[in-house]
Amino acid sequence: MSTLHEGWTVRVAGGGPVPPEVAGRTVPAAVPGCVHTDLLAAGLIGDPYVDAAEQDLVWMHRVDWRFARPLRLEPAAPDERVDLVLDGVDTVATVRLGDVVLGRTANMHRGHRFDVRALADGQERELVVDIASATTYAEGERDRLGARPNAYPTPFNYVRKMACSFGWDWGPDLRTAGIWKPVTLHRWRVARLAEVRPLVGVGPDGTGVVELHVEVERSGLAAAGALELRAEVAGVVARAVVPADAGRSALVVRVPDAPLWWPAGYGDQPLCDVVVTLLDGGSHGEGADDGDGADGADDVLDRWTSRVGFRTVELRTDDDEHGTAFTLVVNGRPVFVKGANWIPDDHFVSRVTRERLAARFDQALGANLNLLRVWGGGIYESDDFYDLADERGLLVWQDFLLACAAYPEEEPLAGELAAEARENVVRLMPHPSLVVWNGGNENVWGHEDWGWKAELGGLTWGGGYAHELLRDVVARTDPTRPYCDNSPYSPRRTPDEVHPNDPDHGTHHQWEVWNRVDWTEYRSEVPRFCSEFGFQGPPTWRTLTESVHAADGGPIEDAPDPKNDPVWLVHQKAEDGNGKLDRGMAPHVGVPERFVDWHWAAQLVQARAVRYALEHYRSWWPRTAGAIVWQLNDCWPVTSWAAVDGAGRPKPLWWALRQAFAPRLLTVVERDGATCVAAVNDTDEPWVGDLRVRRETLGGRLVAEESVAVAVDPRQVHLHVVRAAVAGWDDPVTEVLVATMGDDVAVHPGAEDVRLALDPDPADYAVERTATGYRLRVQARSLVRDLVVHADRIAPEAVVSDALVTLPAGAAATLDITCGELDDPAVLLAAPVLRTANDLRAARVGDVAAAAAGT
Repeated sequence: MSTLHEGWTVRVAGGGPVPPEVAGRTVPAAVPGCVHTDLLAAGLIGDPYVDAAEQDLVWMHRVDWRFARPLRLEPAAPDERVDLVLDGVDTVATVRLGDVVLGRTANMHRGHRFDVRALADGQERELVVDIASATTYAEGERDRLGARPNAYPTPFNYVRKMACSFGWDWGPDLRTAGIWKPVTLHRWRVARLAEVRPLVGVGPDGTGVVELHVEVERSGLAAAGALELRAEVAGVVARAVVPADAGRSALVVRVPDAPLWWPAGYGDQPLCDVVVTLLDGGSHGEGADDGDGADGADDVLDRWTSRVGFRTVELRTDDDEHGTAFTLVVNGRPVFVKGANWIPDDHFVSRVTRERLAARFDQALGANLNLLRVWGGGIYESDDFYDLADERGLLVWQDFLLACAAYPEEEPLAGELAAEARENVVRLMPHPSLVVWNGGNENVWGHEDWGWKAELGGLTWGGGYAHELLRDVVARTDPTRPYCDNSPYSPRRTPDEVHPNDPDHGTHHQWEVWNRVDWTEYRSEVPRFCSEFGFQGPPTWRTLTESVHAADGGPIEDAPDPKNDPVWLVHQKAEDGNGKLDRGMAPHVGVPERFVDWHWAAQLVQARAVRYALEHYRSWWPRTAGAIVWQLNDCWPVTSWAAVDGAGRPKPLWWALRQAFAPRLLTVVERDGATCVAAVNDTDEPWVGDLRVRRETLGGRLVAEESVAVAVDPRQVHLHVVRAAVAGWDDPVTEVLVATMGDDVAVHPGAEDVRLALDPDPADYAVERTATGYRLRVQARSLVRDLVVHADRIAPEAVVSDALVTLPAGAAATLDITCGELDDPAVLLAAPVLRTANDLRAARVGDVAAAAAGT
């Protein structure tokens, strides 16, 4: 194959109105790419990620675009096919070569192949991809099929395009257009491998089995003869014949004592190369080779390569005394899922590189995650994404791309979805990291709870997709993996089937906390598996201030009312988002008046809320079998639920994930009215030691204590009920409970910060120069709560070794800051670089009201 990525241009082809500086202009186009990045590169639009520039580009929603380049196809040999392959066009397009229309597309999520042999005559023609406005197209389909409800007032559910391209409560509304995946020219003869589906398993005796189902396309330009298939896996070879009257065949390769592939934290991730070769059977006899398993180059028609990992996966969804389980089992071992939801890492998805994905995956592993859920409003990610997941042992839960809407089940949408689903199942099924197929996000729940039934009036809404079409695609194409109908969804199928978001049955989304109730309510339920929950927080300070200025052009913190500044609100997409942040802060840390303090408090509360939920969920293993935080990453600079902001910088939430998902965790929980210490051991070794629990003043004076020998079995949880004499508060405003077991520590204050007698200056600090930056030593004189060094404030690439550090009185910690030499290292010792929850006490306003709310 040869790529056709050079020489493209783009210009307006219709629609509008169009700004005069763009109308009539033809500019270079990047392929893969999109029109926004092309116009940005040409200096014709501002960066839509900066300030309010997103709003200046609404005109692009209704414009049609023409992408074009010259193409000369050298004459084809008599038996040679010539195919033009477009792996992905965004979205509604007509493809033409010269005067010949090759075909039309209406689906961003699938590829297209066009036979252009008849045009391979040596003449230069123009290859044109005319891309129509997806908005106009979708509105036309809505008018034709009838309106269906969705979560946002945009018609994203009428076109097979990335749903969040139309905006979301964390993403911009830019509605991209372009050739977003590779364009190639494929010349071939006799036959090609149209499809290879590897079904990978492990037998009871440890034999790895790769069952290869192969579809062959014949050129139609040569006499149909027998073809030969050769497959090699880990040095084991199998062969099969494709008869002259057939277009498919299957081979089975058995690998004795196959090395098992494990999720991160459970073992290694060995990968084996798989090579399938298609040979011309007319000249290469069955079973013949060159003596060493190799084939003659002249006989090879096509070759397919991939990697597989030997492992088994299942979902246990048995009914039990608590409801209906939802437990992921890999290689026969139940796994507590420590996950995060994944959205496209850039709204302009063609800009996401393998290096960028690798950085994000390393951050996921650094936060002790073992699973990413590819959410249904984004894209099926690149091959690089799944390759990296395979190599790192990050499990992937893959949504089919349906989200938060009722979807018509009429044509052409139904046919497009079926084709898209099968194409992507086939593409992704070699990857051992992929462990769950999911039929969409919140569609079944929405139909049940969001008033859709009355709005639909009998119209189709996508139930057939979730319960039948997509389930059937997986069953027929990739039966080695489990499928669940939706998230959230109850797998119990009885005459009195339970609500799809019942926490006691299957998967659960917990959004009452963010939208309506305090985050302490996370512990009012024990879900079997929480596949979405989260809390908002702003990006890091540098990311924020690089991208968001006040309406007058000055620093956002100097605006008269920063939180209500119109530019700031462009980067806060959630309905009443700032109000919910304030209400989340008020009973816990209070609501600071200065924006710089409010920014820190919002980040802190985001981290605390999610950590509070995760520690609760983990303490209930195996009843609760997993938690998938919303969300790991961002696609642009925005206030959102992400742990890593749009510039790739970790927020305090990232450190909270790292702590709450640690292999070994101590946390203070409540059971039946009693205070308990949960020791969570998610390792393969026993955790043995003395658990010491002491109640002391914030200044370190011991009030009461106990000690007990504890042994926690591998992958188990041990609960210790703390004696009432130790757990009961004499004065909760001045006391703290401290549990230690080896190097692990849990700190549980007697009251919320708004009432707690925190010392605003609780520690002594010392800083020294190192070869890579600076070392900060912290010695606590009184309780230090959630110390963070905001390294981004001192340099764009500066990083710190630890954060959200909590120290009882008398404890010490050392933090390493990697950065260049500072003019004044003392900046590391005070706000706004060094912050604690303690220093918010001096910054708070309305303490009396906040304390009353927290009582």
